[in-house]
Amino acid sequence: MNSNHQLEYRPDKPEEACGVFGIYAPEENVAKLTYFGLYALQHRGQESAGIATFDGENCYCYKDMGLVSQVFNESILSNLTGQIAVGHTRYSTTGSSLQANAQPAVIDTRLGKLALAHNGNLVNAVDLRTELIKRDCQFITTTDSEMIAIMMGSEVDRGKDWLDAAISAFSWCKGAYSLVIATPQGVIGARDPNGIRPLVIGALEEENVTRYVLASETCALDIIGAEYLRDVEPGEMVWITEEGLSSYHWATPDQKLCVFEMIYFARPDSIVGNESLYAYRLRLGEQLAKESMVDVDLVMGVPDSGIPAAIGYSRQSGITYQEGLIKNRYVGRTFIQPTQHMREHGIKMKLNPLKDVLDGKRILIIDDSIVRGTTSRKIVRALRDAGATEVHMKISSPPVTHPCFYGIDTDSQDHLIAAKMSVKEIEKQIEVDSLSYLSEEGMLMVTKENPLHFCTACFNGNYPITIPDEIKRSKLILEKA
Repeated sequence: MNSNHQLEYRPDKPEEACGVFGIYAPEENVAKLTYFGLYALQHRGQESAGIATFDGENCYCYKDMGLVSQVFNESILSNLTGQIAVGHTRYSTTGSSLQANAQPAVIDTRLGKLALAHNGNLVNAVDLRTELIKRDCQFITTTDSEMIAIMMGSEVDRGKDWLDAAISAFSWCKGAYSLVIATPQGVIGARDPNGIRPLVIGALEEENVTRYVLASETCALDIIGAEYLRDVEPGEMVWITEEGLSSYHWATPDQKLCVFEMIYFARPDSIVGNESLYAYRLRLGEQLAKESMVDVDLVMGVPDSGIPAAIGYSRQSGITYQEGLIKNRYVGRTFIQPTQHMREHGIKMKLNPLKDVLDGKRILIIDDSIVRGTTSRKIVRALRDAGATEVHMKISSPPVTHPCFYGIDTDSQDHLIAAKMSVKEIEKQIEVDSLSYLSEEGMLMVTKENPLHFCTACFNGNYPITIPDEIKRSKLILEKA
């Protein structure tokens, strides 16, 4: 694929994390339950998918490039037998987009195989790899996820049991990691001490027997009929076996959940802090209206991620909410390149304006973020072509000025439009009549949580986990010496 076209066609968003799922459920079809769990987490990664199951000492694994529904079928799932399963849906942040890098990572140890699925990104992968090379460990992939698995396997081979080996491996890891790890005896779930990426615990109740489930988000519990119990806490490891669920607090917690999980990544029907993220995103829109009003005829959201905030803005401002763009939800990542003419009108492949809603109207369009600005400009042009007389834009988060090092692909700093331009300059670049962003204070206030419990580094450069200088230099190329 031509790299210029690839850059042009990347969405104007921070791109996905990954989705993980784990289950211990004897006498259940764990492969099929994992399949549906991953299906609910598909928004977190569309590049590859994999499932590993354990049936006693036997481990079965299948993974490939593509969407969950493309990778698996009934025949493949029927061969993934057992009472334990872990699954993963991937968007690559460390390690290139290769079949070999699909997860779960499966490692041999003296106690049998382990299968690990990882959401996040290590910032000390170079140091970890150096240590593993000293231990004569062999690598199959280029991912930091495999390194965590190999380190755990190495600790097992040095005489530790599964739990002590896991804790030893975690102590070598710096960065963001939410993990599900299957072994012949049970399933481990763990989060880094900052809890940057989410991980939740659910329960399947069948005839007074409780089966435990781990997932990146509660929407993956809902789809299989599991009840949300609680989050895995930062610095906590849970161990699920035939005896039930036990918990180990292996590190001092300092919670820093990625605030972009709240704003954009996680599905709006997922629960965080005892409420749906849809409710939080409505409040973002209400706060946006309190902070900045504009005289327009209607307010609309960019489907799908901008819609809750647009509804909230409409409620608070009294301006009519209408849908002005219709999304084709079946246009995914395609290997077929559009024609040059289609590329020039590329936004209409995914978003088509409603001319009879927009014609002759002053429009306020709301989105959750602008990263590069390319898609925003195409949307604005499409709205004007459909007859909008004015197009104003508001963003329900602050300007994204810094890249993420913790599992989100936000590009290097020179590709972030707000790192290079003022709001007025962005306004001109994306061809809107006016542009404004939500304040960082407003964004945090409406979480109704302690504002210190969130990572906001992409907005202010305050990274909660120290980034090694060589990694910083690879992305923070605008940073002054």
